Amino acid sequence: MFLNRRQFFKMGLGLAIGSSLGLVSSRHNKHAHASRQPTARLARTRQFAGQEPYNPPHGDLRIAVISDLSDAQGATQYQDEVKRAIALLPFWEPDLVLCSGDMVAAQDRSVSRDRLREMWDTFDREIAQPMRDASLPHAVALGDNDASRARLGETLVYQHQRDIAAAYWNMPAHDPGLDFVDRYKFPFYYTFRRGQAFFLVWDATSSLQMDTEDYDWVEQSLGSAIAQDAALRIVVGHLPLYAVSKGRDRIGDVIGDAADRHALLERHHVHTYISGHHRAYFPGHLGHLEMLQAGALGIGSRPLLVGDLPPHKTLTLLDVNFSPLTTTYTTFELPSFLRIDQAVLPRSIPSQHGIVIRRDLTWDDLTAEERDACQERLPNNFCHT
Repeated sequence: MFLNRRQFFKMGLGLAIGSSLGLVSSRHNKHAHASRQPTARLARTRQFAGQEPYNPPHGDLRIAVISDLSDAQGATQYQDEVKRAIALLPFWEPDLVLCSGDMVAAQDRSVSRDRLREMWDTFDREIAQPMRDASLPHAVALGDNDASRARLGETLVYQHQRDIAAAYWNMPAHDPGLDFVDRYKFPFYYTFRRGQAFFLVWDATSSLQMDTEDYDWVEQSLGSAIAQDAALRIVVGHLPLYAVSKGRDRIGDVIGDAADRHALLERHHVHTYISGHHRAYFPGHLGHLEMLQAGALGIGSRPLLVGDLPPHKTLTLLDVNFSPLTTTYTTFELPSFLRIDQAVLPRSIPSQHGIVIRRDLTWDDLTAEERDACQERLPNNFCHT
């Protein structure tokens, strides 16, 4: 079925669908962005009602990316889209499931410890246990709703949420099946490997700068031989470097020292930073860094900062091939399981503190106005590549 953008809006979906687009990046030229051509090919996936959804060609490494699963504050239930997505994961046979935060909604000091434990018990029963039953390794970056690092003076405001989240993830029965390199401050900071890829998870549950010892650990981990010998390096955190959704372009909803963190990731040749929190899907890049802003599966999906697309829930399959190094996204809108054609997304998203360029476009593809938007906000070395 071939549908244009206007027809999709009439259907209330607001998104076209099509084959996903890949970024090709040579390991021997880590900083080269290959030409990425958008496609106009549209195709409708079958519904998950007795029929299988679309399954793209499986890469050497397949990562299923989910984020922002939670319901209302204090809730002990998940929406149907979350349950359907988890039920579908074994069909796609991912080698790894990544969640970039907000698995429960506990950012409320009035929520009791018993209620917090009940929320994590529900998460375990409906999300984590099905993944363990399917032998799906899963890695999470805690979100602000899970275990915020917000401070009042020197006091961590949500310390009891952090304690309970850490206790849940460190229980042997809740082993996520990862090949850990360093558990350091698991589940807030840790590293692991999967195939030829190296992963680092950091605590981006607030916009505060990292403590010095944590920053040093990140530097050492990304600069280590095991990280640098990997064919691919990916970092995962909850807050993004730069804003992409309406209502979130403000201090507190992005990493506060984004330019420094961006430079840190570039310095160690990190390929992709995966984040959540903005509850809007946008596949982008800036400088030599890919950025996958995962959309929400739970409540609160938001529209992008620019353009007129309505909010939508998403799940992304990230297929990696290592020779040569390529990454390909297949992103589904839920509950329809229509594939999103990134060509209908904004060309770039400028915000107060930065800009993200859609991943199929290069600096040379941008208009003079779009280039100026970057140079007004960020160091030129981020903007010219």
